[in-house]
Amino acid sequence: MNKRTCFFGILIKKSPLFFNFSSISTAIQSFQQPYNLTTCIASLQASAHHKNLAKGKEIHSYMLINGFLNSPLSITSLINMYSKCNQMNFALSIFSDPTHEINVFAFNAIISGFITNGFPEEGFEFYQKMQNEGVIPDKFTFPCAIKACLDVLEIKKIHGLLFKFGLELDVFIGSALVNCYLKFGLMEHAQVAFEELPIRDVVLWNAMVNGYAQIGQFEMVLETFRRMNDESVVPSRFTVTGVLSVFAVMGDLNNGRIIHGFAMKMGYDSGVAVSNSLIDMYGKCKCIEDALEIFEMMREKDIFSWNSIVSVHEQCGDHDGTLRLLDRMLGAGIQPDLVTVTTVLPACSHLAALMHGREIHGYMIVSGLGKDGKDIDDVLLKNAVIDMYAKCGSMRDAHLVFERMSNKDVASWNIMIMGYGMHGYGNEALEMFSRMCEVQLKPDEVTFVGVLSACSHAGFVSQGRNFLVQMKSKYDVAPTIEHYTCVIDMLGRAGQLDEAYELALTMPIEANPVVWRALLAACRLHKHAVLAEVAAQRVFELEPEHCGSYVLMSNVYGAFGRYEEVSEVRHTMRQQNVRKTPGCSWIELKNGVHVFVSADRAHPEAYSIYAGLNSLTARLREHGYVPDV
Repeated sequence: MNKRTCFFGILIKKSPLFFNFSSISTAIQSFQQPYNLTTCIASLQASAHHKNLAKGKEIHSYMLINGFLNSPLSITSLINMYSKCNQMNFALSIFSDPTHEINVFAFNAIISGFITNGFPEEGFEFYQKMQNEGVIPDKFTFPCAIKACLDVLEIKKIHGLLFKFGLELDVFIGSALVNCYLKFGLMEHAQVAFEELPIRDVVLWNAMVNGYAQIGQFEMVLETFRRMNDESVVPSRFTVTGVLSVFAVMGDLNNGRIIHGFAMKMGYDSGVAVSNSLIDMYGKCKCIEDALEIFEMMREKDIFSWNSIVSVHEQCGDHDGTLRLLDRMLGAGIQPDLVTVTTVLPACSHLAALMHGREIHGYMIVSGLGKDGKDIDDVLLKNAVIDMYAKCGSMRDAHLVFERMSNKDVASWNIMIMGYGMHGYGNEALEMFSRMCEVQLKPDEVTFVGVLSACSHAGFVSQGRNFLVQMKSKYDVAPTIEHYTCVIDMLGRAGQLDEAYELALTMPIEANPVVWRALLAACRLHKHAVLAEVAAQRVFELEPEHCGSYVLMSNVYGAFGRYEEVSEVRHTMRQQNVRKTPGCSWIELKNGVHVFVSADRAHPEAYSIYAGLNSLTARLREHGYVPDV
């Protein structure tokens, strides 16, 4: 017995008895007037449309009692009703009853049912079964069979069969055929099928537009859209969403605005799908205000609307805004899904918003999004949770999630190594690296950035030197500029400034501004003014517009009391029009995340905050504290 036969057998065996005497009695009492076959079938169709399983079963009972099941139309209507109510076991039991006459309509209903309920392979097997039993498919069979195709050879066989039955020019079949060819990336076949059709309605054009968009053929999307205009085919909402998705990926704001204008002219912008596409387009073009304006104007918002606007804020680096929108979303009664969670977790990481992160993790567990599986999405989601805890400083929580993962990839280990190293737990980071090697996972470039960074923060100079040497010889990972920067930073922190400078000059990769800034920071730490001037000169040559280098050099001069040089550095900054980026900090309280910029007075409680700060400063001075200015 093959897998499919076993599957169908299980479905039939597991199907409970449809009726007992109590249910039949209830069905008889529910019908005050006698129904005929026509009214029964109409009621089954209504039950299918509204997914009213209880009413559908009552109709089924009544038809059984009154002998209405000898009609092929009855069988087809029952299969359709149970399929639409997501009861494929019942639908299959009706179809498989040997007392029922099965025709092409019954086959169409069962094939469509399987596809609608997410069983395309089973649906295609029934398409093959009807051919084996000599039942001739019709124009309603082929669109379903084409959707169920999971193999290129089978779709080509169906395409050939269409000519045999004279259905090669049917618009609905052609639309399904075009979509299927595009799904398999067979662009030429899709184009041929499209061009062969004498009548091409907007649905078929949309199939081409959206099909090309899904496989990343953006130029063909725009070419098809231009042809629609040339042939006077009025684009529909689905055309607009397809074209907007292309402009979103391309970051083409000007053409995106043109499509927005067209959507407004046609009245399409009031639809949820088009509004969501506009939010996505403006977001990916970094026009966060336009995206937010559309979102706020929407009368009806679905989960996709919320996910789109939340993603826009996160992509634009507005992490605080991302979390505020999450709070609004929950307040509106919209339950987050996988997309929401994977979007807001990085925002928690950037803001170190541990309370928000814990709440999201708890929601994941309760809602089943936190399941532990081997699916790649499950691993990625768990990695995002670990990364959030690590960047929020809670390595204990990160460790608990990590240890409970049944399937860990290289990224899982890298996040833990980086987390321990970032917070100064050098021994734990190196132990994690050893465990990673023991389970025979090959370290990559990111792994060694974490390891070398851990050595730098923990002061493990000799181990860091060894790792840099062993990267290529033992682990077959070529050192990059990031690895050399970590080692130079490590040597600089440890006071080995001459060795750090020598490495910056002799390493096989040309030093970039980050390398020289790391050395400059070390010179400031150890008050080495001469070498600081050398490092600063290199940075100014490579990146004259970066404010951090000027500030570091100014601080070095200030530490030695060389205030004339401090003034010169500040004067050079003004001449180069270099402005120091204002400092920014945030604190997470129970009522949300509060963000503060240097000298900021925009906070609604700024007066109380500064009053408290002044009081605290006065108390410190009373105890002898003198601020270092």
